[in-house]
Amino acid sequence: MTERGKIERVPRRVSSPSPRIDPERLTERSCLCNFALVQTNVNSWTALGDTTRRTIFELLVEHPCSVGELARALPVTRPAVSQHLKVLRDAGLVANTRLGKQRIYRVDPEGLANLRAELDRFWGKTLAAYKVAAEQSSKEQE
Repeated sequence: MTERGKIERVPRRVSSPSPRIDPERLTERSCLCNFALVQTNVNSWTALGDTTRRTIFELLVEHPCSVGELARALPVTRPAVSQHLKVLRDAGLVANTRLGKQRIYRVDPEGLANLRAELDRFWGKTLAAYKVAAEQSSKEQE
């Protein structure tokens, strides 16, 4: 974003071709597993793993936007933006309110707090383990 309320356009990204699926390797179990993954709620980290969704999330951190505003700022279509917003909404990261015929999307503070709590837990455990390893290493050197 350059100024408040003005969204700068992100350059169009060239996507690599998707790998081909070998029908010989598909089993009933793999199809069911993939279906189950699609049907379950999306993890916040998985939702933010996509570059476009992360960009949408960053734009919404700046200020609430409609689908049209986001589509004008991104190199994707309105339907694609709507699909990305659905994933972010399912992950609990964004919420929307109705304003006339438009839906205005914003970052969900509760979802952001949950994301922050997960990050704090991760780094708390990681740093505690690092401290123990460093103390053991210094005792071994003595």
